[in-house]
Amino acid sequence: MKKRAFHNLIYSVLAVALMWIAWLVAFFAAGNDLVIPSVMETFSSMGRLFLQATFWRAFGATLIRTLVSFALALFPALALALLSDSFSWIRSLLYAIVAVLRTVPTMAVILIFLIWTTPKVAPVFVTWLVSFPMLYAEFLSALDGVGEEYREMAAAYRIGRLKQIFSVYLPLSAPVALGGVGAQLSLALKVMVSAEILSKTYQSVGGMMSEAKMYFEVPELFALTILVVLLGMLLEGVCSLAKRFLVRWRVYDHD
Repeated sequence: MKKRAFHNLIYSVLAVALMWIAWLVAFFAAGNDLVIPSVMETFSSMGRLFLQATFWRAFGATLIRTLVSFALALFPALALALLSDSFSWIRSLLYAIVAVLRTVPTMAVILIFLIWTTPKVAPVFVTWLVSFPMLYAEFLSALDGVGEEYREMAAAYRIGRLKQIFSVYLPLSAPVALGGVGAQLSLALKVMVSAEILSKTYQSVGGMMSEAKMYFEVPELFALTILVVLLGMLLEGVCSLAKRFLVRWRVYDHD
């Protein structure tokens, strides 16, 4: 395990080094700060952002919107996945609905919701619309991965359906589901920021990006992009830690 963690660390350092080299090559090839800013300019702009109260308000607002929209998608997706796992007719019904939701053009939906709602509310609906079908498919796939022997054992011991869900299906599928949830949460953040940019949402990271692009503040635009990427990695990492803790807890619990 330690050897694997060490290898992952080495690969991560190499990946960062390669991206930094690619940035340097692109910077010197462009030869124009308005196209690609230098690394120093970008991180200097990032430092200035950290000193601004407006940035932290925007950052917090974007994070809260992302978490709220994701939570609004998470719990219905889990509940419907459990129902679909229990009743084939619900699975068939939701299959068509989820398929439609997954194919709806995101940009078109943003424009429609901007007509119906406000620039602060529209990104929340759009992020929910993208997250829900992905989470539903993730949860359903995790539940389908529960071995048939566990289902047969639960039926043989005449365990009630509700107890089966909380004692068998959820504990066994949770590690797999959490792995997918982390990636979906990171995706939800990216969708949220994209929706905020198009909506020109006030007091948001996307709104700051739109404003930086308008005034050709390219270093600030790059700095904000890097911060969104880092936040997405952090959210995904938290879910990965939760998954690892859950797996370890299950092992100790069985011991």
